Amino acid sequence: MRTIVVATSLSAMVLLWSDGAQAAPWCARYNTGLNACNFYSFQQCMTSLSGVGGVCEPNQFENPRWTSRVVRRTYQRAY
Repeated sequence: MRTIVVATSLSAMVLLWSDGAQAAPWCARYNTGLNACNFYSFQQCMTSLSGVGGVCEPNQFENPRWTSRVVRRTYQRAY
């Protein structure tokens, strides 16, 4: 029984402390409809698009805490 508890706690520690794979910062959106988000520089992205066509965009999943806009609501009091 003790080995099960130790094995479970060790595997939980490994899962919690391990660094996940980081997403590459650039995505290529090809004109053919395919997407590839595995480029670490803008130049790599543009090179893969040469001859095929498309656009390079920053990867939206690289920093999940980033939001494009902060929405603030203003409330009016009814007097």
